[in-house]
Amino acid sequence: MDSTLILGALLGAAVVAYLLFIRSQDLPEPVPVSPFKHLDERKAIIYENLRDLQFEYRLDKLSDADYQATKLELQKDLAHVMAETDRIKSEPGLGVKVTPPPAPKNVCPSCGAKFEKALKFCGECGKPMGGVA
Repeated sequence: MDSTLILGALLGAAVVAYLLFIRSQDLPEPVPVSPFKHLDERKAIIYENLRDLQFEYRLDKLSDADYQATKLELQKDLAHVMAETDRIKSEPGLGVKVTPPPAPKNVCPSCGAKFEKALKFCGECGKPMGGVA
């Protein structure tokens, strides 16, 4: 019994010592939370509820009036979620950042000449193309 108590005390002391020496810079950066995550989850739940509702209606578990009323409420909820998603996308700094696709390496940025493979210099105007290093 005494050896179990001593072992437990040593284990507790080791855990406390470990926790005291963890520095905040040693911890990994938290993954940034997407502003769309909760909306995507809500949208998935609404779609699942609509599928379940339609299944139960086809099995004659719901009256036509109940089915239509519940379906309308779920569709309204879905419209609100979609509108909120669009609103967030339109906000500067919060929306999805769209980066233009990189220029093809086989097209000269100066004269627009196209080549079969990427070149270091344009074969037409002689300017650098940034293709082969």
